[in-house]
Amino acid sequence: MTNKALLIASAMLFIFGCKPTETINLPEQVIEINDPNKLPERAVYQASNTKLFDLLHTKLDVKFNWEKAYLYGKAELTLKPYFHANNTLALNARGFDINKVQLVGEENIDLKYNYDGLMLIVDLDKEYTRNDTLKLFVDYTAKPDELTLGGSDAISSDKGLYFINPRGEEKDKPQQIWTQGETQSNSAWFPTIDSPNERCTGEIAITVEDKYKTLSNGILNLQTINADGTRTDYWEMDQPHAPYLFMMAIGEFSVTKETWNGIDVDYYLEKDYAPYANDIFGLTTEMLEFYSKRLGVTYPWKKYSQIVVRDYVSGAMENTTAVIHGEFVQQTKRELIDGSAGEDVIAHELFHHWFGDLVTCESWSNLPLNESFATYGEYLWNEYKYGLDKADYGLRNDLSSYLQEAQDKQVDMIRFDFEAREDMFDAHSYQKGGRILHMLRNYLGDDAFFESLKYYLNKHQFTDVEMHELRIACEDVSGEDLNWFFNQWFYASGHPMLNINYEYNDSLKIQNIYINQEQNFNTTPLYKLPIAIDIYVEGKVERKEVVIDKALNVFSYEMSSKPDLVNVDGDKMLLCEKVDSHTNEEWVYMYANAPKYLDRYEAIKKLAEVNEPFATKIIIDAVGDKFEHIRRTAIRSLDNAIKTSPDEVKAKLIALINIEENTRVKGDAIGVLAKHFSDDAATIEIVKKGVEEDSYYIAGKSLNALAYSSKEDALTYAKKYEKETNVSLINAVATVYEKHGGPEQNKFFIEKYPQLNGFGKYNFISSYGNYLQKQPDNVIEEALPLLEEVSIKEEAWWMRMTGINAVAELENKYVQQIIDYKTDLKTLKPDSQEAVDLNTKIEIAEKQQKQLMTIINKVKETETNPRLKQILGIK
Repeated sequence: MTNKALLIASAMLFIFGCKPTETINLPEQVIEINDPNKLPERAVYQASNTKLFDLLHTKLDVKFNWEKAYLYGKAELTLKPYFHANNTLALNARGFDINKVQLVGEENIDLKYNYDGLMLIVDLDKEYTRNDTLKLFVDYTAKPDELTLGGSDAISSDKGLYFINPRGEEKDKPQQIWTQGETQSNSAWFPTIDSPNERCTGEIAITVEDKYKTLSNGILNLQTINADGTRTDYWEMDQPHAPYLFMMAIGEFSVTKETWNGIDVDYYLEKDYAPYANDIFGLTTEMLEFYSKRLGVTYPWKKYSQIVVRDYVSGAMENTTAVIHGEFVQQTKRELIDGSAGEDVIAHELFHHWFGDLVTCESWSNLPLNESFATYGEYLWNEYKYGLDKADYGLRNDLSSYLQEAQDKQVDMIRFDFEAREDMFDAHSYQKGGRILHMLRNYLGDDAFFESLKYYLNKHQFTDVEMHELRIACEDVSGEDLNWFFNQWFYASGHPMLNINYEYNDSLKIQNIYINQEQNFNTTPLYKLPIAIDIYVEGKVERKEVVIDKALNVFSYEMSSKPDLVNVDGDKMLLCEKVDSHTNEEWVYMYANAPKYLDRYEAIKKLAEVNEPFATKIIIDAVGDKFEHIRRTAIRSLDNAIKTSPDEVKAKLIALINIEENTRVKGDAIGVLAKHFSDDAATIEIVKKGVEEDSYYIAGKSLNALAYSSKEDALTYAKKYEKETNVSLINAVATVYEKHGGPEQNKFFIEKYPQLNGFGKYNFISSYGNYLQKQPDNVIEEALPLLEEVSIKEEAWWMRMTGINAVAELENKYVQQIIDYKTDLKTLKPDSQEAVDLNTKIEIAEKQQKQLMTIINKVKETETNPRLKQILGIK
């Protein structure tokens, strides 16, 4: 049976008043009429895990077999029934060998159990009530490399325990062990109740070779040297936290120590990066101070450590008191010239120690209580440290990330119908949620907003929560019913789509503002949107507080004269898509007079499309804006200005390059200068000077520029920088070889690829694919193993896609070659030398095409990522 859709034509409403009669078209709506014969089905509901037992304490003793990548563990768990009496206990335990399960007492008692590789079901010796406490001992072996793996875009693997270069076979990579518990992966290295609504205290004894440092939650209480020369470190965490936040890390780290408010603040880095520990993490103590004061809740834990590990499966993780970062955070002093790669992440993970660690979401459906807050923590830090422009720049990026995802995915923020819990780790839970919290702050005001957060944290510390408890906290403080806000933003999908128009009636001196909500009301709410409208008249600004709560909204104001600008959402806080029908003159006025970063950004983006002198003047002026990201936006928007005023633009760029302190602005300026004025002597001198800059970004941009202006110089510098390890410069070299490289450069690509990680690989493989298009058959054949590795074995789906694209484009190249050769063959005599040569070429092309198709077929057989399968048309 199928549903039948009834299409309702666009309604036509007539608006009367001081505005002339106007026809307004409402968005087309579709009403679904269910088939009456279809049987009802229950919707998927991912409930919070039922609490049968309460885990009170976890005591672990672990040792390692590096050769086998095994953990030998002994766990002692202290538990009590949560409410109902029970005589069986269920524990999460993935992929273990269970050696022994005992009840701990004066004499341990062996217990019967059933184990299916995922759950350990223990038959207890009696029925226990909520007044009873028991201790369970489990002797086990964890074998993470033998698990069937899952993962997601956010967390690429779920095996919980990771041995890095365990046998020391990779000479340039350290040997390390580390863990990743979120979402429910710590049960791959110790038995537990692996649920976000559980929490317990813990202690862990870690036995390692004496050369290794260890890190875990809490305080290092004791270190002992054993008879066999190993060392055992005893870590204790006496404040309760969720099992997914347990961690350990082992490796040859250098530790840099600081203190804040009487607690240790430590940074664990590889020894080559230890001299830069304070450059990388040095703002941590200031962040601790700022967040503690801003929230009115002092950092609640007894230490704060951060560690950087190799081959991490996520960006970073907020393990309580012991944050793990991916290696992207490690930077040398020279790399830091271009800015910190990790500052926002450092702030994000620290803010989690209030939102996520101290107060934890009770289920993954409520993940925004963790991640939306941590994302907004980045905003708060940037607002405090660098000002509103920098903070609002982050807001714009967050909106862009969410809207990009929203093209294909619009779901409730708090949702109970996800297929896999990792699906919650998306631009809704992070970026959209951060924007929603910013709107909540704007609505409540700073005093009520931060007092609400303080109340929420103090009331729910060391517990698990759902979104309604945040709402209730805000209501208790503000005295206002906020169901309307939470319902439309957290318990519904989509976002407002606004169409904004203006009309000034000169005879009546009335300014009319028309704001229409045009989202699909079948799937998205009709929003209540309290906003500010700023009206600029004769050098003064008058603010109007309004509420948009209808499909069609009209606001009319008597004015002394026609406004220079009506700025809807004067605080630029609204999460929406909008069409804002300003005149070009109004966009010019907005750039010059409206105070927010987003005012200036929106004005520049609009004026960049206008090829008129007044517009290009603003773009040129904006190259000197006070905020670096506006300068960068303006630099990238100079195309029209270059057409109409090339000399002025060139002079402006050269003047900027000579004084600019921000390396990314300067690098962008060099790139645009070289693109449009490549034959100019001054440009060539600037570009050559730029290649020698200490800034990797400037050097890389300059080398890219040389690739388009001077092949000989570009190849000379590219050869010079082949041994560099900085990803910006490596990719600049790859760009030169993509454009000018021959067979001899293939070695660079093959040898450099294993040294890269993250997004650096993405650009590198894109360049490699373009390079191969111009190379002979033997070079392409040499490249096939690497392309197959990228297409099939890379952990990130978007990296595999890059490899697949390169393979597919090469395959298309050979298909076209075969077609062209066979067409030419028809014009030749069958026994001619030309025909013989052409047949040989056809055989080679067919062989290459067949090898490439073999890779493509392997991809089709092995690819599991839903998004990539959809892109590839794989069912």
